[in-house]
Amino acid sequence: MAELATDSPEAKQPKAIDPHNVPHRGLIMASLMLAVIMQVLDTTIANVALPDMRADLGASRDTINWVLTSYIVAAAIVTPMSGWLANQFGRREIFMVSVVGFVIFSMLCGIAWSLDAMVMFRLMQGVFGAAIVPLAQSFMLDINPRERHGQAMAMFGAGIMLGPIIGPTLGGYLTETLNWRWVFYINVPLGVIAIAGAMSFLPEMPKRKTKFDFFGFAALAIGIGALQMMLDRGSDLDWFSSLEIWIELALSICGFWVFVIWILGAKKPFLDPRMFLDRNLSMGLIFIFIVGIVLLASLALLPPMLSGIFGYPTITTGLVMSPRGVGAMIMMLVIGRLVKSVDLRLLVVLGLSLTAYSLHMMSTFSPLMGPKWIILSGVVQGFGLGSVFVPITTLAFATLDQKYRGDGTALFSLVRNIGSSIGISIVTALLTHMIAVNHSELASGMNPQNLQGLASGSSALGQYGETAVYQVLDNLTTQQAAMISYLDDFKFMMWITIAAIPLVFFLRKPDYSSTSQGGQDAAPAME
Repeated sequence: MAELATDSPEAKQPKAIDPHNVPHRGLIMASLMLAVIMQVLDTTIANVALPDMRADLGASRDTINWVLTSYIVAAAIVTPMSGWLANQFGRREIFMVSVVGFVIFSMLCGIAWSLDAMVMFRLMQGVFGAAIVPLAQSFMLDINPRERHGQAMAMFGAGIMLGPIIGPTLGGYLTETLNWRWVFYINVPLGVIAIAGAMSFLPEMPKRKTKFDFFGFAALAIGIGALQMMLDRGSDLDWFSSLEIWIELALSICGFWVFVIWILGAKKPFLDPRMFLDRNLSMGLIFIFIVGIVLLASLALLPPMLSGIFGYPTITTGLVMSPRGVGAMIMMLVIGRLVKSVDLRLLVVLGLSLTAYSLHMMSTFSPLMGPKWIILSGVVQGFGLGSVFVPITTLAFATLDQKYRGDGTALFSLVRNIGSSIGISIVTALLTHMIAVNHSELASGMNPQNLQGLASGSSALGQYGETAVYQVLDNLTTQQAAMISYLDDFKFMMWITIAAIPLVFFLRKPDYSSTSQGGQDAAPAME
């Protein structure tokens, strides 16, 4: 980060936290996790309510998507600022403002009277919610000694995994039993409890005032915003056949290029590039990017497949997918207790292997099978993702200088979300393309002679004529083409996961024995 300003007296600064002596640590972590679950839940809970929102707000099928786009883009742009804001104004203060603002705009989303109002409230919800997850992670790392970071990140990871998994199910239930406005009102009780806990127990942190790098932030904001717009709207605009997508791609490339050149040469950059010299942080960002791809992409594919091909209703779809979250939480709690006794890199390999195997299981799905295989593959994937998330989160910050922790957690959250957006866009585009290809290949085997033979061999089909036969066969062909395409997507994600396994050997194992005597700011020795 930029050089520290010298105009604030050190005497007025709160003392640094001693992670070995933190009062009310359990209540602090519970308050932080409530806020994290509330924010992460909101990234997916509104998706299933879009049709009801569209009818109520008088929006079209295209314009209603801005309810999601506005939130995603705003959160992505503001997330990198969370570290600077916390240093400048205080981490406790920014966290409190973020949670309060998020709850207020959640209520306003619930009472929105028009699409314009809803988009504006969702945008502000994204602005205030952007800092909640990275600041909560920073607090959890600071209030726990390094040897307990694994357990802290297990709890943090459980909240991160829980939101996307139960979000669609909870959103569907609230929409069906009450109405779509309750997908936003549900944030109010969670937020009020989190605010009360944070006000009562959250400790103050020392401030590190720095000058704000407006040019660097502007370049990064343009790059991130344009990338998120392109990923979110690409499928609706047929990707690169649209001029808008080309413009957003150009803006994204230019924004990131200018940002990189700027921080490498500026004296006071928005993000200090020296933090990326920490190998564990850099590799951790790569791994969390892959976790984002696999988790959200598979969750994006399963609901339409289960409802459109398997014929499952919304509630059933949610029920057969929920064991994935249970498996992830169980494994995270187990892994959190193993981090001091087992090489974390081996746990990452185990997690990636389980995740790859679960995707292999999913690549053998058939509409004729029961829900047992879906549940089993979900549990295995939950075990795998849980085994990856906790060690990677722990390793990524195990060797990072504490002064970079705020920016590091912000980047960690940002990269995970970008990985999710990219993963969803890739598998969705691949699915659309492969459905067309597979449908063409399957239909190529049909000809008038085959059709006449089928019609003559079946009294029912013969009774309705060739047109009805063609329609029935086309529907079956489309369904089969879609099923094959879903399986191809699962295989694609399986190979991405397998390709990440060799990267584990670039991670370094921390030696926690040195931190027990070196104080809270000492970095662990490396093996």
